[in-house]
Amino acid sequence: MWRLGFFFHEIAFGLLSVFIPLYVVGPAIGGTLVDIGVMMSLALFLTIPASFFWGYICDRTRRYKLYILLSFMSISVLLFLFIFAANVAMFIVLYVVMSMLHVAHEAPKNVLIAEHYPRAEWERSYAFYEGFTEIGFLIGLLVGLFASALSFSSTFTLLLCSGLNFLAFVLSVFLVADPLLIFERRLVGIEKKIDFTYRGADVFSDLTDGLPLREKFRGDSFLGFGLGLVLFSFASSIFFTPLPIFFSQELALPASMIFLVYMLNSGGAMVGYFFIGTRARYIDARKQLKHMVFLRGLLILLFIAVVNFAFYPTVVSSVFLLMLGFAYAVYSILIISLSMEIIPAGKTGLIDVLVGLGAALGSFLGPYFAETFGYLPQFIVSSAIFFVAYFFLKILS
Repeated sequence: MWRLGFFFHEIAFGLLSVFIPLYVVGPAIGGTLVDIGVMMSLALFLTIPASFFWGYICDRTRRYKLYILLSFMSISVLLFLFIFAANVAMFIVLYVVMSMLHVAHEAPKNVLIAEHYPRAEWERSYAFYEGFTEIGFLIGLLVGLFASALSFSSTFTLLLCSGLNFLAFVLSVFLVADPLLIFERRLVGIEKKIDFTYRGADVFSDLTDGLPLREKFRGDSFLGFGLGLVLFSFASSIFFTPLPIFFSQELALPASMIFLVYMLNSGGAMVGYFFIGTRARYIDARKQLKHMVFLRGLLILLFIAVVNFAFYPTVVSSVFLLMLGFAYAVYSILIISLSMEIIPAGKTGLIDVLVGLGAALGSFLGPYFAETFGYLPQFIVSSAIFFVAYFFLKILS
């Protein structure tokens, strides 16, 4: 039940995911693609130190509920203030501050799941959380579809999102509780060290007996893990940041249809979360992680072909977005679970730092490439970086 507040929070951000880019380039703000890139990039760059701080402070104080409440309440207030933003600069400032406070709940949420469940249940537990909240995100897109179709005002939309986050705050006050004991991540770390030592002794014994190696004796590489994580986030942001504007300007879709297209993407992610939740125990997490990165790069290449040569680009590209959502869902659950193994307690926010670094760079370069060179080069660059991320994960981790 503690996830219920996050559910309503995701409804708001499902609606905002499409509303904000369209609102920035609309008549109320009068911004451009580059303005969107600057806003997203600046917000994500500043969330890097914020993510590390929130991850450190929640582990340091061992108070996780407090930062979840702080995040939801501050977002509610800032969304209300968005109504009074009269120009691009003011809107960007408010968005950046909101982003820095938004990530305050990410590391505590990850820790709550890791400490409430044993390691064998992490993938299933993360998948259930993400699948449940993805339903909320999908509902938010559905609300956005109706709001745009019925021509609801931007003020009403912002007030609705503010209210949903306040509801998330109220529910979290009563439903979220800090774990009584905090030891699961440390226990996993100890188990991994013991397992690594045992395998090392086993390999040494085989070598001294003149036997061939039966397995690769190799520990986790944070270098490969970190580079792959940054590049995946970088490629995703390059592709997705200007995508609502691409659908609006290049394919001439109305706002309601853009929400519908994104609903398919969210629906694919929801299916992916529940799929990985049921299959996590039977798959090799590291191997499947690499496959999902490669699949994202391949799907974007096919998306390029669809957009340029298909008779029905809107319909077919929507299908590709559904598959991209599925691949992302599987990837995200595996990456969170592996990060809880690799990243020690006290540095929980590091995963958000790495994701934020890649996303910040991509959020600026995606709109910049689109406005300067066109959408086709932007898509090609995104696909290429996914393949580079796959290479680093394949070689270094």
